[in-house]
Amino acid sequence: MSLPDANLRTTPLHALHLSLGARMVPFAGYAMPVQYPGGLIAEHHHTRRAASLFDVSHMGQLRLVGADAAAAFETLMPVDVQGLAVGKQRYGLLLHETGGILDDLMFVQRGDDLLVIVNGACKAADMAHIQARIGLRCQVLPLPERALLALQGPLAATALQRLCPGIEHLVFMSGDHFHVRHSAQDIDCYITRSGYTGEDGFEISVHEMQAEALARLLLAQPEIRPAGLGARNSLRLEAGLCLYGNDIDTTTTPVEAGLQWAIQKVRRSGGARAGGFPGADTVLAQLEAPHRLTRQRVGLVALERVPVREGSELHTLDGQRVGTVCSGLLSPTLDRPVAMAYVDTRAGAQSTLVGSRLNALVRGKPVPMEITAMPFVPTRYYRG
Repeated sequence: MSLPDANLRTTPLHALHLSLGARMVPFAGYAMPVQYPGGLIAEHHHTRRAASLFDVSHMGQLRLVGADAAAAFETLMPVDVQGLAVGKQRYGLLLHETGGILDDLMFVQRGDDLLVIVNGACKAADMAHIQARIGLRCQVLPLPERALLALQGPLAATALQRLCPGIEHLVFMSGDHFHVRHSAQDIDCYITRSGYTGEDGFEISVHEMQAEALARLLLAQPEIRPAGLGARNSLRLEAGLCLYGNDIDTTTTPVEAGLQWAIQKVRRSGGARAGGFPGADTVLAQLEAPHRLTRQRVGLVALERVPVREGSELHTLDGQRVGTVCSGLLSPTLDRPVAMAYVDTRAGAQSTLVGSRLNALVRGKPVPMEITAMPFVPTRYYRG
């Protein structure tokens, strides 16, 4: 256990983390648990076989309210907001004028508002950006009083439905209001069946005053153990999911990052509401002519048991530098090193094809890598 710097903010679960022996580290301006006494690997495996509870209260939550909210929000992103049904959730990308990614986010249409979840490190800038761009068309209401918990793993629904009957009817990327049973007073929550581990699971928005009580109720379930940032990172990487600041940022476009699946047909060229978002000319041109991309995000597995970390250079077998690793670690599930990287597509026709070989430089020595399809570990989202 380590105490936070006095300048760091704490989440509503801070006292609980300390009581559980968490090792606290600075993250996005907060003191956050990186792991508990059992360690990252144990937390990772427990999430894959049962269920783990993650504190993600550093994330930003906000409401967009008004009849024009969906149309307004759609002007900031290349995704279909207006066509999203009530109770459905979608992944979105805030872009700047040349198509670079300001942040990735989740949003859910709740009927009377849009609930938006943004990354912790970006939330102040995101909220200012959204307010400046569409604040005259709808209300932009930050929710600093809301905590966010992520319950992830194949037994997450089994455990949660004991406390919250009906939750089992949610499917992946859907949400609703629920009351979690508590002896003192039921806890009001908004719950989506989603997460960032590749496993089935839920994200639970709850008032900060009820967050610790909810967390203790969940941790009292036999399937559930606490997990920290370390396991969250290894799980999302195995699922091939991007971490903002590592794998995507203002210098990368959605198409370079392989996130074109998030751009629905209605927003593409020829669609009913094509374009009209920042960077549309760049992004739509890349969608129509992907062969003109100069770089592309790829998955890699090491052919030797040498972890390849962020920042490692990638070279062709004849020594030409063609890319850089953006995320990498020894996969606990596969027990082999995996990584994501951006590779120069101009290095040759085979440079980004699955099965192609590259070398990563680790402490000056080449480590053979093979490009592979992602996710590295199959996802297990519940779709009904």
